[in-house]
Amino acid sequence: MTFKIARRALMASAVAAMTLGTSAIAGGHQVVDSIHFLIPGGAGGGWDGTARGTGEALTGAGLVGNASYENMSGGGGGKAIGYLIENADSNHGTLMVNSTPIVIRSLTGVFPQSFRDLTLVAGTIGDYAAIVVDANGPIQDVNGLIDMFNSDPSGTAIGGGSVPGGMDHLVAAMVFQAAGADPVEMKYIPYDGGGATMAGLLSGEVKAVSTGFSEAVELAKAGEVRIIGVTADERVAAYDAAPTMVEQGNDTTFVNWRGFFAAPGLPDDKLAMYQDAISKMYDTEEWATVRDRNGWVDIHNPGDEFRAFLEDQEQVIGDLMRKLGFL
Repeated sequence: MTFKIARRALMASAVAAMTLGTSAIAGGHQVVDSIHFLIPGGAGGGWDGTARGTGEALTGAGLVGNASYENMSGGGGGKAIGYLIENADSNHGTLMVNSTPIVIRSLTGVFPQSFRDLTLVAGTIGDYAAIVVDANGPIQDVNGLIDMFNSDPSGTAIGGGSVPGGMDHLVAAMVFQAAGADPVEMKYIPYDGGGATMAGLLSGEVKAVSTGFSEAVELAKAGEVRIIGVTADERVAAYDAAPTMVEQGNDTTFVNWRGFFAAPGLPDDKLAMYQDAISKMYDTEEWATVRDRNGWVDIHNPGDEFRAFLEDQEQVIGDLMRKLGFL
């Protein structure tokens, strides 16, 4: 199963690259005094890495004076969204990172809000998904995982850093369905963030985890885990030892966007400053270092473009989830 959002996201990336042109500058000019990044999940997850990596690039390039970070787990991301909305007047200096799950969890009713209840700042990156196993375990590739599942469905649990029916669960279901296995029979165990997910894998509680590619790269390089499949069209330069799903005969490609939201009612001038800083960030060496280290794809969708992108994804994901039985 090929998830078409991947290709649409990459097209958006190409358009963004053309529109940036010479308007971006290579740092050195401060645009925003400070940003407080609100992270809706635990340490070590994709949201955490995206917020801290973006803050690192913005401050390192001199576009932002200083950055601070706050992890606020709970409710599948709903706690942070609710906090941002309920304290809107005092959160004009805050950017909340989020990603595809904000669409999924509003569709499934995990929380009542949606992206429409927030100020949309910009989509910033794409992160491929990956299926990961213990490097010292018996599973060598994605087909080996499917074989294990077919032999013992109840004993082949899959972990992820999202709630049931969330992003990591959905990606694993796509992979299983593409292999001819029943995704409804898959036993999924949710964890709070990427760090807890990897701990569950290494402890043997689960046989494999569905996660963001960037969350697994350093552990794979250290020899702690094995990436048995990545949802890219081609191997990713950040860690080209990881095979794609496609080259193993599993027709699953997917890229998960990540981006930033602000409190509702954010003044237009403040929004413009945030968007200006993010736009300029793409032309800096600091950003290139962070992006390439994590294996991310540039996806720049500011403002109304971000809204159109999210509305399109909401339709596509809703159709897919209904097909898989999650809605």
